[in-house]
Amino acid sequence: MATLHIRNIPDNVHERLRSLARANNSTMSAIVLAAVEKELERAEWRERMANRPVVDPGISAAQMLEEARAERDRELDEALAPRLGRASPARAACARRRR
Repeated sequence: MATLHIRNIPDNVHERLRSLARANNSTMSAIVLAAVEKELERAEWRERMANRPVVDPGISAAQMLEEARAERDRELDEALAPRLGRASPARAACARRRR
């Protein structure tokens, strides 16, 4: 395992690090290692996001959301209609077509 030495740490940063380590019942090295790992993950995520392909769904996000909500509402109406003592919208539409 490699070793990393950090020089010229400002006193206030060193004290804050020491306090954080004490509060977490940890070592300063463990706190710094966790912070470095987290920052590396963030940098890698940003790189992945910058390099992802552009996707064009063909409709706006607002329209997608509106369609998803309408579908959810239809599903809820279908599921709740028998409990509320009425025909579901789909059954009601079929009944109207038969007339």
